[in-house]
Amino acid sequence: MRTHGMSGPYMGQELPIDDANVSFPCLRVLAGGLLTTIQDLGRAGYQHLGIPPSGALDPVSLQAANALVGNPPGAAALEIAYLGPTLAVEAGSVRVALAGGAAPIEISAADGTTRHEENLRSFCLRRGDRLRIGSLAQAAVLYLAAEGGFDISPVLGSASTYIRGAFGGLGGRALGAGDRVPLARAFASQRGDYRLDGLDLSLPKRIRVIAGPQCDYFSEGTVSRFFSGEYRVAPGSDRMGMRLEGPRLEHLRGADITSDGVATGSIQVPGDGAPIVLLADRQTTGGYPKIATVISADLPALGRLPIGAKLSFAPVTMEVAESARRALYEDMRNLFARVVPLDKPGDVVDRLFDCNLISGVTDARRPVA
Repeated sequence: MRTHGMSGPYMGQELPIDDANVSFPCLRVLAGGLLTTIQDLGRAGYQHLGIPPSGALDPVSLQAANALVGNPPGAAALEIAYLGPTLAVEAGSVRVALAGGAAPIEISAADGTTRHEENLRSFCLRRGDRLRIGSLAQAAVLYLAAEGGFDISPVLGSASTYIRGAFGGLGGRALGAGDRVPLARAFASQRGDYRLDGLDLSLPKRIRVIAGPQCDYFSEGTVSRFFSGEYRVAPGSDRMGMRLEGPRLEHLRGADITSDGVATGSIQVPGDGAPIVLLADRQTTGGYPKIATVISADLPALGRLPIGAKLSFAPVTMEVAESARRALYEDMRNLFARVVPLDKPGDVVDRLFDCNLISGVTDARRPVA
């Protein structure tokens, strides 16, 4: 029998999820997809205990999905990697939104009809509806936020799933068939649905980095080859680290160092010379030289890169990195300003008038006077 934890009066208890008479609103998992986990903005402040921050690989898309359903920016959502899940609604209604990689979004309604929805806009589902998310294109991750959020008990201040540690999220693991993800609301609000305009989720070719703490473990020629070369995201990449295929990097003084602290975005070079970019579920210390560190402003774009994507690295100064971080934070603060209501009947005509694209409207069915 599978179980899940709940907050409120059930905090700390384990409840059966295979009971046909489920008394809490939830999304029931019919198929888990390739890797679907619950993630928020991460678990800060515990690296001294060997606990990584975890959290969304692409926090920009996470915050965009939350903005569309009116949630706080850091509310937990479903992080969907490569192939999406199929979910059944076991609530009166729920408003959801998806942001990130493009994927087919198909709703099979309880009345037998089928419709398709789009990324970067909210929509409502009713009890008995089934939501199927297909294969992602052009990006590695996609986020599904539910209005009001998911009713998941935090662990060390975060609902994020850390699979290697087996905690957070829903039992510390990826979602699987038969799971029920509890919703904080039993019904969607009466507000309308919204779309998000002007959000750039394109994949960059060059990722900005600053020099790593062991950059001197590599010759000038090797460092130059690192910055001039093109890499490809290799199979075997996961939430812990992005493995790269491309120019091999030789060490001047061997591949082993005394283990020291690492950061998300650290680029380690092990003995085989193939760089590894450390991601959200990384270890907190490492014993390989670090040639560079991805700047924090480029980490969301890095997290979108799927296996097979090509990339290269561009060196920048700390001042540029700090300026880029401030710009990203400002952009995220203004995210809600780009959330606008979906067009209702008649709104399109009004907008065309406003833009001086039409001078009038005639109903062809109305008899001529």
